Amino acid sequence: MNKNYHKNIRILAWFNFFTDFKLYAPVAILYFSKVSGSFALGMSIFAIAQLSSAIFELPTGIISDFVGRKKTVVFGAISAVIYACLYAIPVYPVLIIGAVFEGISRSFYSGNNEALLHESLAESKSEIEYDEVLGKTSSLFQIALAISALMGSVIASFSFVIVMWLSVIPQIMALFTSFQISEPKVERTQSGNIYRHLAESISQIFSNPILRKLNLASIIGYAVGEAGYQFRAAFISTLWPLWAVGIANVMANIGASLSYYFSGKIIKKFSEIKVLIFTNIYMRIVGIIAVGFPTVFSPVLMASSSLGFGTTEVAESSLLQKLFSNKNRATLGSLNSFAGSIGFAVFSIVLGWFADTFNPAQALLLMQCMLLSVPIIYWSILKKTIQRGYLDIFIHCIDLYLYFLIQ
Repeated sequence: MNKNYHKNIRILAWFNFFTDFKLYAPVAILYFSKVSGSFALGMSIFAIAQLSSAIFELPTGIISDFVGRKKTVVFGAISAVIYACLYAIPVYPVLIIGAVFEGISRSFYSGNNEALLHESLAESKSEIEYDEVLGKTSSLFQIALAISALMGSVIASFSFVIVMWLSVIPQIMALFTSFQISEPKVERTQSGNIYRHLAESISQIFSNPILRKLNLASIIGYAVGEAGYQFRAAFISTLWPLWAVGIANVMANIGASLSYYFSGKIIKKFSEIKVLIFTNIYMRIVGIIAVGFPTVFSPVLMASSSLGFGTTEVAESSLLQKLFSNKNRATLGSLNSFAGSIGFAVFSIVLGWFADTFNPAQALLLMQCMLLSVPIIYWSILKKTIQRGYLDIFIHCIDLYLYFLIQ
């Protein structure tokens, strides 16, 4: 990291690493389904976590804007330690309580952590580097997931419970790291009334057509895509042995880490919206082939789609942060996450039921078809923001594809 950046940047990178060092992540759906007795009930744990996140999204976003970014991170880290401990107890009602605390933890992080990053860069006069710094700090999420995925799947082949208890340790480390964060010295003028503050945030979304479309694409992408990601271990386990499930996750996490790391350079060369269109089309094509024609190579093909994931996330965040105002930044992010969490909760249950009724491959194929709407929304934004012919846009997409290959 550039030495002129705010000290929070380095701390956030480590915090991201510990937060996503989850040994249970690659086998979570298998563990939850084993404890609960079905895919639908197993996915209900993810759904409850998202519903809890949705319920607390708006209060925590407002808390962040009013009491500060650091305290909000600390509250989230405390909740994370609690949910990790509860998940380690293989009793379905206890898992439900753990899911509630996971949702609380996510809601504290949602909106707040990106606002913290943006304001830390603004304090050091480096906000223009937001794309690159977000990509590099977020790559630590994927590195942590890659390391923990390989370890976790191997340990899980012997004991699910051990994996779950070992997963508590990184959350404790994340809590200690959160105390090292400094509150950015950025002016945030508030209305003094939380209801007016919320109304102003909602009004900002509805008064900006581009922001509305970006939010819609983000909500669909998260609700459907994240549910599919959490479920994919059930599909991979039908093709590979349990100990190898982590290998597929490692490949995906390494690809996503590289995608995050180089996202800043790619976005600067092609712009956020063009990157979003290309990466989403690429991920959908790869995903449909992998689950539509399942073979022993499908997990590898699915993992390759992660090469577009990090760049997509950074490009989307960059566009949203440019449209958010300082005083509503965390609340606007929380409104987006609120809708995404509700969507995830609904679709995750549908996905689990579909897999119980048919099979995991067909459930994931349904997910891929629904996600085709996302690049269409981004395309509609592109047509209104640039004045270029369709041939020029097509040539630019080819240029972007070649750039990915060269990198």
